[in-house]
Order: sequence, then C-alpha cells, then structure tokens
Amino acid sequence: MGANTPALVFANSQGEIIDYSGLTMAGASGKGFHCPDHAELIELPPGSELFALPGRLPVGIEPENGEPALLDCDPHTGESGISAVAAFMAPAHTAIYTAAYQSQDKAPLLPLFAYTAVGWMNGKFWVAAFRSDQDSRQDAGEFDQDLINKRTEKQLRRHQENRLIQHLGTCCLTYGCPAARNYFLGRWEAPLPSSSQCNADCVGCISLQPSGCCPSTQDRIRFTPTAREIAEIAVPHLENAPRPVVSFGQGCEGEPLLQAKILEQSIQLIRQQTDKGTINLNSNASLPDAVEKLAATGLDSIRVSMNSARPEFHQRYYRPSGFSFAEVRRSIKVMKAADKHVSLNYFILPGFTDDPEEYDALCELIAATGPDCIQLRNLNMDPEYYRKAVQHTPKNPPLGMLRWLENLKEQFPALQFGYFNPCLKK
Repeated sequence: MGANTPALVFANSQGEIIDYSGLTMAGASGKGFHCPDHAELIELPPGSELFALPGRLPVGIEPENGEPALLDCDPHTGESGISAVAAFMAPAHTAIYTAAYQSQDKAPLLPLFAYTAVGWMNGKFWVAAFRSDQDSRQDAGEFDQDLINKRTEKQLRRHQENRLIQHLGTCCLTYGCPAARNYFLGRWEAPLPSSSQCNADCVGCISLQPSGCCPSTQDRIRFTPTAREIAEIAVPHLENAPRPVVSFGQGCEGEPLLQAKILEQSIQLIRQQTDKGTINLNSNASLPDAVEKLAATGLDSIRVSMNSARPEFHQRYYRPSGFSFAEVRRSIKVMKAADKHVSLNYFILPGFTDDPEEYDALCELIAATGPDCIQLRNLNMDPEYYRKAVQHTPKNPPLGMLRWLENLKEQFPALQFGYFNPCLKK
C-alpha cells in the first residue's frame, strides 16, 4: 500500500472506528467501487462527522491487484457485527465518491445525510472530496457557541412577539442551523422561512417525512409569518451585516412560492427601508408567474433546487403537485429576462450526477436558460434508496466527478461554481 493511499476504516461491534491496513480505502460511484487517487483526496474538514452505517459491510481495495474486497469481520479480533463508515462533511465540500459498502438483508434505511467515502492515512482521516466554495461563512471555526447562546437569548428576549425570530431561535439552539446561527451573530446570510406548505413530496425532504420512514432532520415551521415579522429580521440584517444576504426558502419549511403574496409584501416593506444587500429565494421554482412578480418587486436572486436536469428523474424525486420540470425551466428564464441572478442548487451524488446522459441534459439546460452559478450540494439521502426511487439504470460508466466539473468549466467558461448564495451588493 502506497504512502498516499489511505487504509480502509470500519466500525466494530462497539461502534469504535478502526483502520485496517490490509485493505485500502474504496469509494463508490453508483454501483462501482474505486480506489481514490491522491488528487481525489482531502483531509476530513473540521466540523465533519463520522457515521457507522448499520447493516452494511465495508468494501476496500486489495493492494496487490486493485480489486474490491468485502470485509465481513473485525480483522483484528475475528468478531462479527462490523459496519462500514462514512463521513458527513462540513458545508462547502463536495463528494467525489460515496462510502463503499455492501448492504445486508434488511439493512435499515439511512437517515437524511450525505455519505462520503473516508479512510485513514498518516494519523488523519481523509475523504474523497474537494472544497467547492472558499467562503468561510459556515466553517466550524467561525462559531463560538457561548457567544451564539448569549446573542440568541438576548434577541429572543428583545423580540418576544416576533414568532419568526422565536422560530429561528429553535433552529439555532436546538438544530444548530448555520444560517440561523449567523443571523443571531449578525453576519452574512440570514434565513427567512415563510411557508408551512409545499407543492412537492420530495423523496429526500429534510423537513417532513411520513411515519415509519427515516426521520426528518428538523421540524417544519407551523405558521405563516407576517411581512412585518419578516422585515423586522431582514432590514437590520441588510443594514448592518457584512456581505448581507436574506433568503426565503429554508430546510425548515415547505415551498416559499406558495406564500408569494407574503413574500411580495415583505420585499416591498424591506426595500422601503433599505436598498442594501441581497434578497434571495431558495425555491423549487414551480410557479414562474409568481417568480416573475417577485423579480419585478425587488427579488435579487433565486436558487433553484434540482436533483436532475432530466424531467423523468426530477418528477420521480420531487413528486410534484401541479407543476413539472417545464415550469422550473421557465422560472429560470423569467429571472434571467429580468436581469437577475440564478443559481442551480444541484444535488450531487457520484454515479448519478456524472452519468453521461445527466451531464448532457445539464449542458442543454445551461445553454437554454443561462444560469449564473451551480451550487454543488451533496444529496442528503441513502444512495441506494435514491437510485431505486428515481429508477436510475445507467447505460454507460460515470464520467467521474472531477472530470464532470472540468468539462463543465471548459464548456461554460462564464459559469460560476460554489456552495453558498452570493451577496450581489453591499
């Protein structure tokens, strides 16, 4: 095993993570297993977490012949009950390979996180990934929990009548939402959740899941804030925060376009008081007429959530009610016609995202609609369940995530890549 090749890691029956030098780390892309090369590896970013994957045996690579090999027991003790291990990376990092494993009979559905391949080398954990945005706004080192607690509690006492600020207090202190934390710290991007309803039934929805499925990662907002409650957050933030952005559409809500009238009133009220900063909408882009009206009112940018540029896979993931991928495309065109900024919040899953047919469909979409940026967001979902849900049966091997990215940059030199919503004006 070479000096630049991490060893496989696994979790023993007690949940302890152990390395095994007899096999090198493997990464998965779709159903294929690969040994990451040095250019595909970075140190595990601070703020990341490691997960044991129940009911899944680790797969590594034989150093002698480069073939995948299943590890079915603890090689140090001979005990059974071991599990594969994955990394849930800190924000602003994008997976090149997912964790390599073989699921056993009746393996439980994995919770709604992303599962990146991880190994051990030179006293450190390494992941098959790259940093996709240099902005440090959600880096672990930027958060002082004592300061967060102090400022959040102070704001909650000052605004006891503002339901939205109270809701964000829960997001901050209970769920550790980075956007909510940054709001209470008075900097960068602040969240403006606004809708308890949705017009899609996403397979991987992180705020609402049916009973008996994997649990959602946070509770969805249960009320519709008023324009005044929204502006009470947005105006001071846009006036005083560095690189200020306020964003409708958060993980703790449904689809904000269903509250388009409230959003319109909010934007009007905000812009009556300040012209600073960026007002952004994170959305499934399902209602282009509403998007057009919001753009005319003063919406600066939109981030369009998208698992696929192919209509059939979009349909199977979003399970939309009353809209299709055609409306999503039209919303992008509406924003660009109004000279507004458009990002694609493109869910990344190695083996699906870099499927040659998916790449071709994405290129067609970019050429036809002209988005400004692709935000590279790891798909937070059990990879096997996702492939089954969208019925993905690739005809050709994947391109590889680094080649996928290089090809896009070459074909669309003006296109930007990142992870966060940009501040378009100070």
